[in-house]
Amino acid sequence: MDKRQTLTLQLEILWWVITAIVAWAVLYPIYKAMYVWPFKWWNVVFVVVLITLARYIFLLQHTFLARKQVLKVTLLLLMIPLTFILVRGLNAFMVFIEENTWDPLTGHLPAADKKAIENYIWTQMLFFGAGSIIAAPVFAGRLMLSIWRTHNRGTV
Repeated sequence: MDKRQTLTLQLEILWWVITAIVAWAVLYPIYKAMYVWPFKWWNVVFVVVLITLARYIFLLQHTFLARKQVLKVTLLLLMIPLTFILVRGLNAFMVFIEENTWDPLTGHLPAADKKAIENYIWTQMLFFGAGSIIAAPVFAGRLMLSIWRTHNRGTV
C-alpha cells in the first residue's frame, strides 16, 4: 500500500472508533436506567448510519470510495431501500410508544427519572432516526454528483 492508502485506511478506522464511542455514549444512559430496550439495534443503526453517511456526504474525497465508481453506483442504488428500512424502524418505535405508552419500558423508574429518560429516548431516537432517513437520499445525491464529476471532470 502506498502512503495515501495507508492514511485513508487510518482515517477510516479512526472514524469508526469515533462512531462506536458516540453510539456507546448515546445508549449508555438508556442501559443504565432500563432493564429492557427493545429498540437497541434500531438505535445503534440510526446512530451509525447518520454519522457514517454525514461523514461520507461531506468528506467523500477523503474516503476509500472517492475513485471507486462501481462501488458508488452500488451504494447509490442501495440508498433507496435503506431509506425505507430506516423509516420502518422509526415508525415501529413510534407505534410502540403510541400503542403501549412508556410503562412497559420505564414503569419501574421513579417519576422524575422516568420523565427524564423518556424525554431523552424520544429526542435522541427522533434525532438520529430522522437524521439517518434524511442522510440516505442526500448521500445518494452526493454519490450521483461524485460519479458525474469523476466521469466528466476527473474530480470527486
